[in-house]
Amino acid sequence: MVTLRSLRRHASLPLLLAMRPVKNVDLVYFDAGGGHRATALALQEGIAARHHPWRTRLVDLFELLDPDRRIERWLGAGPAALYNRRVAAGWTFTLPLELKLLHAMIRLTSAPMQRRLAQHWARTQPDLVVSVVPNFNRVLCQGLKTVLPQVPFVTLMTDLADVPPHFWIEPDLPQHIICGSEHAVRQARAAGQAPDLVHRTSGMVIREAFYRNVHSASATAPAAQRDRAAQRTALGLPVQHPCGLVMFGGGGGAEMLAIARALHDQPLLLLCGHDAALARALRKSHAIARHVVVEFTREVPQYMALADYFIGKPGPGCLSEALHTGLPVITVCNASTLPQERYNAQWVRSAGLGLALPNWPGIGAAVQLMHSQLGDFQQRVNGLDNRAVIEVPELLAQIAEAPPRRDPVPSPHAAPRGASPAHPTGTRRQAWARATWQREATTPRPCAEPTVAPRRP
Repeated sequence: MVTLRSLRRHASLPLLLAMRPVKNVDLVYFDAGGGHRATALALQEGIAARHHPWRTRLVDLFELLDPDRRIERWLGAGPAALYNRRVAAGWTFTLPLELKLLHAMIRLTSAPMQRRLAQHWARTQPDLVVSVVPNFNRVLCQGLKTVLPQVPFVTLMTDLADVPPHFWIEPDLPQHIICGSEHAVRQARAAGQAPDLVHRTSGMVIREAFYRNVHSASATAPAAQRDRAAQRTALGLPVQHPCGLVMFGGGGGAEMLAIARALHDQPLLLLCGHDAALARALRKSHAIARHVVVEFTREVPQYMALADYFIGKPGPGCLSEALHTGLPVITVCNASTLPQERYNAQWVRSAGLGLALPNWPGIGAAVQLMHSQLGDFQQRVNGLDNRAVIEVPELLAQIAEAPPRRDPVPSPHAAPRGASPAHPTGTRRQAWARATWQREATTPRPCAEPTVAPRRP
């Protein structure tokens, strides 16, 4: 007879886990910006590494909502591709206005989108739905709750801050929010989200490969130092002089060419992503110091482990990967910075993790300042401990195993009395909290000249 005691004595952990019922976990993502797919893949990898008895399924939201690719036929490219091209080219100045138009379009088309989502989930029967996308969480949650009201809906923020309203947080819905910063937690609470629905992690979810290539912790060993020095020498990079890594995400960035020219006398690793034209232009660019140009690669953790500091846009994925690898950051914050990324630059500057410039022409002076205080910056960066890829699967397990909540889901067609359809509220107190939340989160804060924050005690 098999008893619990005998299992505890003889069975291995995989056997015990295999006896638990398998759950279907949907990870909803899209390709507008590379961070959402990257987070979904990293989370899928993290779940598998924790041996949870889950069947994770990647769900591309745009393919689900537009399976016939009508938008792509009308516009010549899908919405994700159009967005990525604009970001790579730096055409982002009008995106705050376009974000409002997007929200209006989502409200107008919420009913058919909700029906399509409800049909999908009625057919696939998930046990847990995790969204790593912004803007669509209301329609996602309502579509799920229409057919599976007891299934938890979780939003894993891939930004360090929300951009209210209706970007990440929908406080009147039974939406679990997983926040990678204390600032996002404060935003969720100020918005009126139930405390038991707000969860904190120590950072953004990044690939486990970055945990195997953290030179800040391992390079003190003589063998690790020799190996790193040998790899840099093999690439033609100096061993004693600080080396920067320039990266603007998987789509590259037009700013990289100007940065490389301004830093022609500094050794650099230039990761261009999928932009082959940018890589060709960089290879033709004249530089006094060694510039290593790399097109799309899965070896980003290895290249980051060879660098000493990071230069790039303030995207949460790039910043989190660089900081976890021990690299201080030089980034930019101005009117062209994406609204959801502006807080990131402010956080880097205020925490003393790097420099936030008003524009890239000041990169030369910023690099000199980085070199002169590199040890102090690295010490503060090494004080971070991002364990989100471990924490999030455990949070999801707790949410999945918790007793079902019985929250009423507001109708997508009508708002409560005293509220507009765009901003449904329940009480005057919630309305006041939401107004305060939106006012504080959207108040523009100027990005100052590069300064060094005081060292933390």
